Amino acid sequence: MVQSASPTVRFLKAAELDSRMLGMIGALAMIWVGFHLLSGGLFLTPRNLWNLSVQSASVAIMATGMVLVIVTRNIDLSIGSMLGFIGMVMGAVQTDLVPKLLGFEHSATWAVALAIGLGLGIVLGGFQGLVVAYLGVPSFIVTLGGLLVWRGAAWWITSGQTIAPLDARFRLMGGGPEGSIGAGWSWAVGALACFAVILLMAGGRVRRRKFRFPLRPLAAEIFLGAAACTFIVAAIAVANAYPWPIGSVRRFAEANGISLPPGGLFIAHGIAIPVLIAIGVGVVMTFVATRNRFGRYVYAIGGNPEAAALAGINTRWVIVKVFMLMGFLAALSGAISIARLNAATNSEGTLAELLVIAAAVIGGTSLAGGAGTIAGAMLGAVLMQSLQSGMVLLGVDTPLQSIVVGAVLVAAAWLDGTYRRRV
Repeated sequence: MVQSASPTVRFLKAAELDSRMLGMIGALAMIWVGFHLLSGGLFLTPRNLWNLSVQSASVAIMATGMVLVIVTRNIDLSIGSMLGFIGMVMGAVQTDLVPKLLGFEHSATWAVALAIGLGLGIVLGGFQGLVVAYLGVPSFIVTLGGLLVWRGAAWWITSGQTIAPLDARFRLMGGGPEGSIGAGWSWAVGALACFAVILLMAGGRVRRRKFRFPLRPLAAEIFLGAAACTFIVAAIAVANAYPWPIGSVRRFAEANGISLPPGGLFIAHGIAIPVLIAIGVGVVMTFVATRNRFGRYVYAIGGNPEAAALAGINTRWVIVKVFMLMGFLAALSGAISIARLNAATNSEGTLAELLVIAAAVIGGTSLAGGAGTIAGAMLGAVLMQSLQSGMVLLGVDTPLQSIVVGAVLVAAAWLDGTYRRRV
């Protein structure tokens, strides 16, 4: 006798929810609650969650690119070193090159430094892609060499010296009181995001009906939309619950001629600029991966390279563009990292490739190629950063943190292989 599926299973199937994604969300919730209890109530606070979002931004940005790299059956071990090298270049540009050409504190300093850094990332990534695609050298070897080369180049630029301070406008990309958009604009962004969710779901339903695809039950559509909007509103509320530090409030009040009340002045951080950048990158990369011909080519190559080539896809050039995109995202993450620290150091980005690869794999990207999602990788980045943040709160030594991250990566790869064999 065949038993019918439970109501929960039927609902999940009708709503077309990814079981792996739900599992990740459940694991993340368990990690958050566990660290909150172990830390004496310090983890699930507006301050820690706000800092966690900022710390996750650079990893999440690179993880979106790593998804496409791994989907094509390649790997990039050089992104951490590339981040450090490009960060040093951007630091040198805004503290040495631009002041000589345009003068100190020029309004275009940040734009010139960022443009040079992003351009350099595209060039470095493209160079590695050319070696992989056209010379036939395995990406593991090419990017392992890049890991050593770019890390040495980062030291060579200034002989190991730290570059600081950075341009004031450039530092806005790193977050902090000035690098956030405040409570009002945060609620505006949240309202816009909820409207976009509803619009996308309605548009998707119209397209399904147009092409006579099966429709989700209306109740499932309403539930998913309500859940997404509830999450957005909760995230905005948490960001707005974290106030500026007293010193920043005092300087702001003095600069604007405001007298501080006896109880102090509450100024909300709101959403940090690096978090907005990461969300924007995630939206664009999701469109590229799912709604763009380039993304379809990437997944076709990962699924069956020979069939993709026979179908007329220039597989080599697609792989080069994937590495160029990875280099661009590494440069953007480098800009955020040095802006957050207000300094460029030759050690910046050390072992970042481990976090990024782990985030992509935990997020459901198959190391065998052909499968992976941008949203899953970004959620994986938050999970990995949550582990690190929680261990810092608990006072875990840095070597042990690395052991935990490495163990999580191995476990994720094992679970991925187990899941693929079952499906």
